[in-house]
Amino acid sequence: MRILLVEDDIVLRDVMLRSLGEAGHRVDVARHVEEADHLWRMQPFDAVLLDLNLPASGQAASPLGSGLTALRRARQRGDRTPVLVLTARGRTEERIAGLDAGADDYLGKPFDLAEVEARLRALVRRAQGTEDIVMLAALRLDRKARRFFIGGAALELPAREFEVLWELMSPPGRAVSKRTLSDKLSDFDEALGDNALEAFISRLRKKLAASGAGIRTLRGIGYLLEAGGPAP
Repeated sequence: MRILLVEDDIVLRDVMLRSLGEAGHRVDVARHVEEADHLWRMQPFDAVLLDLNLPASGQAASPLGSGLTALRRARQRGDRTPVLVLTARGRTEERIAGLDAGADDYLGKPFDLAEVEARLRALVRRAQGTEDIVMLAALRLDRKARRFFIGGAALELPAREFEVLWELMSPPGRAVSKRTLSDKLSDFDEALGDNALEAFISRLRKKLAASGAGIRTLRGIGYLLEAGGPAP
């Protein structure tokens, strides 16, 4: 998953960044409300981890936190990215404010990092209408383990090929545009070109040859993962 982490506490931010990265997620970080609003507008994310008690740039935090501002703006422009709000334990008013502003779930601090990831998986699964185990022919995705299998054998993939196949498998049979794939894989300072994306697709097709699943090119649209042999 590509996750936006909005957190101004340096220690907590670094711990979460390391934990989510080790779990295989791509994480972009915002430290204040202006940065969060900018990144949220510029880049599509699978989920957002949002601290409500967030300062504006160069300012002290407000009682409810200006993280609400970024959340409200996102919902007002029709952005439905799943949002997990991080609140101080026992601060009922924070939870209510976050949920009223459009958050999908909340978690009180301090929290277990394993629970953060479990809640993120649940939110994304609900948003995408997919389960933890997704099957297509002999290809299987175990979301909880973040592993692909062909039959009983693990399919080992480099990070970017993994993310392409994850997106195509969420769920399979769904047309995914080149723009969506490029945005998911690009860094903010370096866009992923069409040639690089096509190279990832070409390598994946070869690796899926024995799975009974193939990637079909939809001219002018993007790609689609479906049951069947290798697709052009």
